[in-house]
Amino acid sequence: MIKISESSKKIDVRGLFCPSPALQTTVELSKMQVGEILTVLADDPDSENDITELCHKRGHEILELKKNGSDLEFTIKKIK
Repeated sequence: MIKISESSKKIDVRGLFCPSPALQTTVELSKMQVGEILTVLADDPDSENDITELCHKRGHEILELKKNGSDLEFTIKKIK
């Protein structure tokens, strides 16, 4: 069992704006195996909706979303 704190991969897309954070998240998830965990660090206000929608449409699970000021930290499990 993979703990939420044990990320298989981490990407930092802070400083990038829509649609780059969601696109880079898609690219990284496509390189990963089912069951692996991706942590995404973002600060674009649109990222919360964009990445959440991306995961919903593609069937991935957001295990956790942390907010610290303008910083967002998504913990995503690749499902398929």
